Parts: sequence; C-alpha cells; structure tokens
Amino acid sequence: MLRKNLRKPLPPVGGSFAIIASTYNRRYVDSMLRAATRTLRAARAERIEVVRVPGAFEIPAVASRLARVRAGALDGIMCLGVILRGATAHAQHIAEAVTDALARLQVDHELPMIHEVLLLENEQQARERCLNPQSNRGVEAARTALEMASVMRRLGPVPARPEPAPARRR
Repeated sequence: MLRKNLRKPLPPVGGSFAIIASTYNRRYVDSMLRAATRTLRAARAERIEVVRVPGAFEIPAVASRLARVRAGALDGIMCLGVILRGATAHAQHIAEAVTDALARLQVDHELPMIHEVLLLENEQQARERCLNPQSNRGVEAARTALEMASVMRRLGPVPARPEPAPARRR
C-alpha cells in the first residue's frame, strides 16, 4: 500500500548529506531529487552534495567512495533511482544487487544509506511514487536520513579502531 508523506514539521536537524541520483528514468528521479533537497533544506541541512550516476547499478560504487572519502563528514547518503520492470529478469537482478550492496555498505561504514532505488512494475507506479507531491519517495528518503542522523548522533561517536600491529620479521 502506498503511504502518504508525513505532514508534521521537521525539527532543524542540520547535518551534511549526500544524494546519489541516477539519470536513467530521469523524469522520475529528478522529481525525487527535488523533493529530497527541499525537505533537507527545510530541516536546515548545512551541506547537500548531489552526485549523478548513469543508472541504479552504479549507485553503490559511488556510495562506497563517498563513505570512504567523506568519512565522519556525512550524516547520511540517500540513494535515488527508478527501475521499471521489463519482460526479462534484468530489473530484478539490478534491484537485488543494489539492495545487497547498500545494506553491506551501511553496516561496514556505520553510515545510513537511505535506499530509495525503486523497483516498479509500470509507469503508473512511478508517477504515483515520484511525481505526486503527497507520496513522493524523495520526501521519505530525506525524512529518513534526517531521523537516522539524529539517532546516530544520540548514540555518540564511534571509537577509533586500533591500528593493526606491524608484522614481525623473523
């Protein structure tokens, strides 16, 4: 069932966020991107970095790089894409690979990876979830990122991992 976006006002969370958005199915993804950016600005995000990639399959590689090079500087990464099912299993394979990779990155980097790479049956579902202001998944992505930023801050900083001891020579 398609949920409507929450209407309650956002507290001024602030923070620094990255949004990775595919250019494939651009009309739908651009609408989610605009909605996510607008929602982050309403919560007074201090920094919003947008990175465009060709398609959904490329999102995890960029998410991994951002998590490494912006370690400690980002409060969350939002991943936006639209995959429309076709006559073959290709869309399903792409969606599963993206989901698995983002889940692994989120745990490995202890950084929220907000997954709004949508696997949809048809254009009607894409219009409902991406173009309709009442159910735009970009809003949901941004709200989730803001909430997760607050949760992670409450948990406190992560202690530094000790450096591995140098190998002994024999």
